[in-house]
Amino acid sequence: MLTAFTAGLLLITVSELGDKTFFIAAILAMRHSRRLVFAGAIAALAAMTILSVLVGQTVSLLPKQYVQFAEIALFVGFGLKLLYEASKMSGKAECDEAEEALAAVKEAEAKMPRRQSKLAVLLKAFTMTFVAEWGDRTQFATITLAASYNAVGVTTGAILGHAICAAIAVMGGRFIAQRISERAMTAVGGLLFLIFAAVAWIEAV
Repeated sequence: MLTAFTAGLLLITVSELGDKTFFIAAILAMRHSRRLVFAGAIAALAAMTILSVLVGQTVSLLPKQYVQFAEIALFVGFGLKLLYEASKMSGKAECDEAEEALAAVKEAEAKMPRRQSKLAVLLKAFTMTFVAEWGDRTQFATITLAASYNAVGVTTGAILGHAICAAIAVMGGRFIAQRISERAMTAVGGLLFLIFAAVAWIEAV
């Protein structure tokens, strides 16, 4: 369980910093109550994590060798993709994720009245975060981990990782993100995925 918890915590924390959901929370927190934005975001991320773990547990019912092969392939694929993206980056410029997040927030705000109730803000943070997280690499990473590791450990580790990133985002994520090297974070994420691929390979043989 400790291994599953650590894997979920590390993978999610590194992958989510500077991700689209991170910037959505940061931008919403500049316009609405930080507590409401954090509550909505973490509720969506927790729901997505639980859903992903359930899918992972279903996948684990398949023959073990196929699950292990898929796990290694996904981790290697994500790792190489992130390292390639890091090699194309330079400096500390904000990534495209920030621009996409800002556009998404503006589009959502345009469809809502100026004065929004607490429930409306909460639901907006939940909905935007959930939609942005759907199909994200962290979702597939969570599914993959849950297929091979303890479900409770992966769930608690991943949710804690999401909570840490969401807290950083609402407490001044845009300011912090401008001072974090996107290239370094992407490279670290890529290396982490490759490390997990190596661990999965060792366990498989």
